[in-house]
Amino acid sequence: MINKYLRIIRYHFYRFLYRNSPQKWAGVLYEHLLGKKIDWEHPKDINEKINWLKFNHDTSLWTRLSDKYLMREYVESLGYADNLPILYGKWDRAEDIQWERLPDSFVMKVNNGSGDVVICKDKSQLDIPAVQAKMKELLQLKFGDRLVEPHYNNIKPCVIAEEFLNPKSQNVVSDVLVDYKIWVLSGKAEYILVCSDRTKSSLCLSIYDKDWNFYPQYTIETSHSTTTTNKLPKPQSLNKMLEMAVRLAGNEPQVRVDFYEIGGKPYVGELTFTSCAGFHDYYSQEFLDILGSKCVIQ
Repeated sequence: MINKYLRIIRYHFYRFLYRNSPQKWAGVLYEHLLGKKIDWEHPKDINEKINWLKFNHDTSLWTRLSDKYLMREYVESLGYADNLPILYGKWDRAEDIQWERLPDSFVMKVNNGSGDVVICKDKSQLDIPAVQAKMKELLQLKFGDRLVEPHYNNIKPCVIAEEFLNPKSQNVVSDVLVDYKIWVLSGKAEYILVCSDRTKSSLCLSIYDKDWNFYPQYTIETSHSTTTTNKLPKPQSLNKMLEMAVRLAGNEPQVRVDFYEIGGKPYVGELTFTSCAGFHDYYSQEFLDILGSKCVIQ
């Protein structure tokens, strides 16, 4: 009984702390998730710098470009419209989704979340009421509250449906899409985090530099990720990806630009300004320090 009341008290204290001082709450989460205190005065590694930037940087652009719908306009404005999946529709309410106008295969998601993607390969087999209910629930969530990413809460939520990119058209043998996540730090594309063999509960991670040298020592096994000693084939469009990533990152001190490759052609997935919310536990400390050293903050 005492433990129950202690949990209730702790819950309300943390809720109060988050509402009144998000930065202090971020510090509490940092210590809880990573086992050490954050150095707000002298941030060093990429986790510390991402958290510092959340509260000491103009994040208005983050809000615009983390929006998976508005991000498309930005990508198109730089001449990369052909490197986006086809947009089939956008709806502010789940009840307004025009299912009859969607093709047999598509991908559906909200514009302000992460990981809650519905992949439809055959609309005739889709449980439309269940998907609609899921989208309605996601639209009501404040994604930015989860891990203290305030810029997400300024996004006007909506549902979008896009082209299904077929994994069978990759140069990697896989039933799921491979993510090529390019770290752009202070205007330079530095490293690529590759996510493969993704399931609902896990994925495989590997790190490469821009010359496709492999660094297995930079990733750590966790409860939600595995690592590999097998080097994946270099994407055919890597040079194009690197060029696009730098242009898309603009003048931001750090951003992760995510791509897929289908038929040798890169497709922009999203721009992420708070990768892992600044709580990476799957990078070695050496790699966290390397990324941090290349991210210049003012």
